[in-house]
Amino acid sequence: MKANPDPCSSAGILRVSRTKSQAKVFYNRISRVYDLLADRNEGPIRNAALDLLKALPGERVLEIGFGTGHVLLALAGAVGPTGKVLGIDLSDRMVKRSQRDLSAAGLLERCELRCCDASELPYAAESLDAVFMSFTLELFDTPEIPEVLSECRRALKPGGRMVVAGVSKEEPGNFWLRIFEWMHVHMPRFVDCRPIYVRRALEAAGFQVRASLRMSMWIPVEIVLGAKPGLGACVSP
Repeated sequence: MKANPDPCSSAGILRVSRTKSQAKVFYNRISRVYDLLADRNEGPIRNAALDLLKALPGERVLEIGFGTGHVLLALAGAVGPTGKVLGIDLSDRMVKRSQRDLSAAGLLERCELRCCDASELPYAAESLDAVFMSFTLELFDTPEIPEVLSECRRALKPGGRMVVAGVSKEEPGNFWLRIFEWMHVHMPRFVDCRPIYVRRALEAAGFQVRASLRMSMWIPVEIVLGAKPGLGACVSP
């Protein structure tokens, strides 16, 4: 069942005009240099989000939009030989790069990567222990955000948890936030994401927020831990 957009979680959020086919072409082109462009800023945020998720041995964990695979490597180490790391990404070149790095680390057997879209996850209901997204949810067009989160909730076990790190719109007076939104409007080919309300979006999708952090790159960021209601939902950070 698809979630209905919450006007409080989507109010004022800019739309995404670039198609997914265009996004795939773009990320395929920058797959070799993506870390040079983004890793210095995103790395500390990503690590803080992983600390909040706390992946455990034996768990089945999905990362949506894994990019160059840094989180996949960390998750594969955390879940151990009895666990499984699943990953989806629109870019087939990102998939190939991540598979290569996982293989070099001796961790590829613990992972299952697919090139597909998160709006229809290829996983059974209640089959995942956790879902992780870092700087990915804000790439989806505004009407798609509740659909993606609804799919995540469907695939999670009762009590399963989800961590989302994303560019936050919760500081509307922030000068750099306004600049970022201007760039998204006027240069959508290069600035495809835009600020969103991360915590509000998870709450609107039915997740129980257990913890949230505010951080900053040069723009504000939210990191939110949510739990699917049900058995074991009393997750602590």
